[in-house]
Parts: sequence; C-alpha cells; structure tokens
Amino acid sequence: MITIINIGLSNIKSITRGFATQGYKVSVSRDPEEVRRADSLVLPGVGAYPKAMEILQKRGLHNAICEHAARGKPLIGICLGMQLLFTDSSEHHHTGGLGLIPGHVVQFPRDRPVPHMGWNSLAQTGKNPLFKDIPDPSDFYFVHSFYAEPEERRHVIGYSDHCGPFAAAVQNGNIYGTQFHPEKSQTHGLTLLRNFARLTETD
Repeated sequence: MITIINIGLSNIKSITRGFATQGYKVSVSRDPEEVRRADSLVLPGVGAYPKAMEILQKRGLHNAICEHAARGKPLIGICLGMQLLFTDSSEHHHTGGLGLIPGHVVQFPRDRPVPHMGWNSLAQTGKNPLFKDIPDPSDFYFVHSFYAEPEERRHVIGYSDHCGPFAAAVQNGNIYGTQFHPEKSQTHGLTLLRNFARLTETD
C-alpha cells in the first residue's frame, strides 16, 4: 500500500487523484505506526520548512519516516517534502531536516525572481526508474522559492534551470525527491507517479 503522509501542508486530494488515474489505491495517514507499516511513502508539502519539521517531530513522524527509509522501502518527497529529506534548511532560520540525503536547502540568489513558478524543463542525468517512459527533457510544474543543494552530485537525477541550474529531482538509494509537483504536471507527472508506485511492486 502507498501511504501519503498528511502533515496538513499540502493538497492531498491532487496526489491521491494522480495515483488513482494510474490504477493505484493509496492511504492517507498522520499515524506514525501506519507510516512504519507502509510499503511505500509519499511525503508532500507546501509552505515553510521550519513549520513542517515541527509538525513531523511533534507527531512522531520524523522517526517513523527515517525507520521506513532505513528498511529500504521506497520513499518520495514532493516539493517541500523533497527539501525535508535533506540535512537542513536556511529558510527563516537554520532548521535540521530528516537527514536522508546529505545537503542543504537554500534560497535562490536575490538576482533571480521568486517564487520560481510555472512550467520548466527538466534534464535527466541518466536512466532512472523514476523517469521510465518520460522523454528527456520534459516539462514539469514548479512552485518554490528555496531549492536543495546536495553535497554529492551523484544524488541528482534531474536538473532544471531558473537563471541557473538547480537540482530538480534527487535519489539516494530507495529515497527519491522531486522539487516539481508531479500531480500537477499532466501526462509526464502522472507517469512518474506510476513509476514510483511500481518500485513497491518490484521491491
């Protein structure tokens, strides 16, 4: 079962509907025990990094997510959810993250318009199961003012450009992240959700 973690900072209905169009049922939960039992996890989010981490910690979800990842089960973070996978963020003030991918979340330089919002092209760094049957490059939908800087280039599986390149998709073993919103990215985004769901089937 695919479990979407509900921290109250995302449009769960859009993601649920996205998986449903590909023939997959999902559950939505904020219960740490249900998160631990999940076959695969989706961590969505919009808004501020410190608030999201506060919610994860208060509800006991921080440890549950890390335990799930440590067992080698698939996990994907979307938008803010991807940023939460990293070591820390400088949004508003320094805040520690889940630490599942080494790196830091920083604001776009002042000479770049923010938020970065709308359709933008993503270039893949190589073959990856998340991008199966998705042309390279392809357009996806973004809404964000901060972005992740992985410490190791090997963790980047897709770059986009906003007056300069940035990591738009990442992977560390069984852990994936997309800065864009696949649930809002039409055909290619829905294909990506299907590809993630298939990771559980082949696990």
